[in-house]
Parts: sequence; structure tokens; C-alpha cells
Amino acid sequence: MYDVIVVGGGPAGASAAIFTAKAGKKTLVLDNEQSMTKAAWVENHYGAPAVEGPELLKTGREQAENFGAEFVNTQVNRVEKVDNQRVNVETEDGEYEAAHVILTIGGNTKLAETSGIKTTEGTEPRIKSIIDVDDKGKTSVEGVWAAGTAAGVSVHTIITSGDGAKTAINVLTEMNGERYVDHDVLKSK
Repeated sequence: MYDVIVVGGGPAGASAAIFTAKAGKKTLVLDNEQSMTKAAWVENHYGAPAVEGPELLKTGREQAENFGAEFVNTQVNRVEKVDNQRVNVETEDGEYEAAHVILTIGGNTKLAETSGIKTTEGTEPRIKSIIDVDDKGKTSVEGVWAAGTAAGVSVHTIITSGDGAKTAINVLTEMNGERYVDHDVLKSK
């Protein structure tokens, strides 16, 4: 069983995985490699020079893997709360379980809808529906969270990645029972 499963390996998903894996949580990212960032040219991502979307995705994945996150390329078909401590994630290749699941599924909320997770009307152009979340990223199903475009934030990579980080911090805070802070300090030279 995993501590956290992230569904989607785009900027929001990889960012969430960076934080949870760096915090020592057993993290799995299930990615169908359909991120809209694959077709992007990104010139407005803070701290990064202009970059092709596929390169940005590769860098995010490598960062998460360096902290111990595992990635599996697969299609997720259903997410279901099993009991008070487990969420089951059914994929085309098998099933996985975690204490918490973070959905970072971009502009397609079909997975949420088929899993009985409440959605609402989208606010971004061309995003018809989003997952209904509270200010922490919690969905209508306990243990299931959402971040990024799927949770109603702007499609811009800098914003979705920040929302993935914010949601991961909230998951870690709930898991640890106290506010989680990840703030590294420069080492003396």
C-alpha cells in the first residue's frame, strides 16, 4: 500500500509527487502520458528558461523520482474509497491502494464522474467541468484530493504546479497531524 497515489504526471501531479516523496511518503504516480503540457511551449514558468512542454514534463518526473516517487504509465479507470484508511485505484493493468489519492487529471473529469466524485461547471476556456474541491483540495470522497486544472485553477503550468504543491502540503499536514512545511536553507560555503 502507498501513502499517496497521484493520478496524472503533468505539472500538478509531478509537483505533488515531489513534495510527498521528499517528505518520505511512499508515492506512486499513475500517468497516461496525455498531459496537455506535451503540446506546450512554455516561456512564463518562473525559474525556468523557455522550454518545450515535453522537456518540462521530463524534468518534473526526474525531480519526483530523485526523491523516491515511482511512476507507472497506465490508464486509471476508477477511484473508490474502500474503508476508513484505504482508497483503491483501478487501472487497466491492475489495482493499487493508498491512504490518499490526488487527482491531477487536467481538463478531463471523466474519471471523477465515473468514480462518483462531485464535479461542477468549469471556469477556464475549453474546460467544461472541474472536480468540486474545498480550499485545501479535498473532494467529495474522503481521502481523494484534486489539484491543477482538474480542480479549477488556470491551465498555466506555473499555476497548476503550484496548486499540486499546495494540495500535497495539505495532504501531508493531514497525514502528520500538524502543519507540514518544506523549506530548505542554503548550506554555508
